[in-house]
Amino acid sequence: MPNLSYDFYSPSQITFGWGRQSELSSIVAQYGRRAFLVSGSRTLEASGQLDKLIDQVKSEGCDFKQVTTISHEPEVVDVDNLVADLVRRGAGSGDCLVAIGGGSAIDLAKAAAALVTNRESSTVKDYLEGVGAGLTIDEPPIPLIAIPTTAGTGTEATKNAVISSYDPAFKKSLRSPMMIPDAVLIDPELSVGLSPETTAHTGMDAITQLLESLISNRAQPIPQALCLHGLTLAIPAIIEAVENGTSRPAREAMAHAALLSGLALANSGLGMVHGVAAALGVHASVPHGLACAVMLPQALRVNRDAGRATLAQAGRVMRQSLVDSNLSELSAREMANMASLGSDDAATEFVIQIVEHLCERIEIPITLTKLGVTRDQIPAIVASSHGNSMSGNPKEISDEELTTLLEAMTA
Repeated sequence: MPNLSYDFYSPSQITFGWGRQSELSSIVAQYGRRAFLVSGSRTLEASGQLDKLIDQVKSEGCDFKQVTTISHEPEVVDVDNLVADLVRRGAGSGDCLVAIGGGSAIDLAKAAAALVTNRESSTVKDYLEGVGAGLTIDEPPIPLIAIPTTAGTGTEATKNAVISSYDPAFKKSLRSPMMIPDAVLIDPELSVGLSPETTAHTGMDAITQLLESLISNRAQPIPQALCLHGLTLAIPAIIEAVENGTSRPAREAMAHAALLSGLALANSGLGMVHGVAAALGVHASVPHGLACAVMLPQALRVNRDAGRATLAQAGRVMRQSLVDSNLSELSAREMANMASLGSDDAATEFVIQIVEHLCERIEIPITLTKLGVTRDQIPAIVASSHGNSMSGNPKEISDEELTTLLEAMTA
């Protein structure tokens, strides 16, 4: 056995389970006397459920204030404005942030929590990888409690926040191990109200993260084990979650898979899909999860040789999960028509076929053209695809190769 050497990062506390939103007040009490809420779930706001959570925390004597609601991927101005507001309110020792929503709300809160205590610059841009002044997060952020309401980004378990700008155009990370949320409360019941479209896009984001972290050139043993387990949960469940949003087993499986994908990417990194997805978001306004879903089958084919042994392992695990799960809608006949798993090549092909089947079933487009991407945007997309995610891809991809692939998807 080769020598092993790695670090593993995760939140200090993970509370997972159906109905466990009722424990929010006790969790908040561990981290502050005053809590500031960042919301990203208009569904919870409209239903009155968010007010109930706020009242629950207040009933325990905590001063709980909602400071902002975000419904788009966070931009530099969003972070700067929130940080300025929190500083005006005197946020600091004895306070905490609570983020309830999808990846946008949690990323915004993660960035703000870090910059409240790191004040060398008044703009987050100066701390972002590759575009700023190279400033780093040196002081611990104020405590953060993350409560995801979607099953996709896994940002509740990661050490970065993705921040965008459109003038100039970029999508970059603010990154530090200190930015991992202190506590994570995952109640799959909070995702029941998600639309089928959002469920599909965020679910495919989680599946993409599990597969990319599994075969990343920075892959580590604990994350790889988590990836394989996450795939056994998500692959049989995603169609049921999309088509029957009230299905408790499906929602639980997807929420757990998303958490595992976040733990994996925080420690093993990602790959080509996320590199391109970030660029598609900046230059073509493609939602992140949708961009990942469209690019995943292509990336699997690009990486099939470099990642064959690990993808083959995933293929066998995925096939068995489909056999064992009562959530799977694939019949024995349909699986028999897919590749036999007798060889690593066949098992790898099975992964690709299953992903393509899932995308077709949950209505993910197979071309970039259907997302509004045009050929004249490709040079900028290729240039913006470089970065931390792309550097983790198991196969080095030249700009020429990526250009050819993207042009074929806009034919």
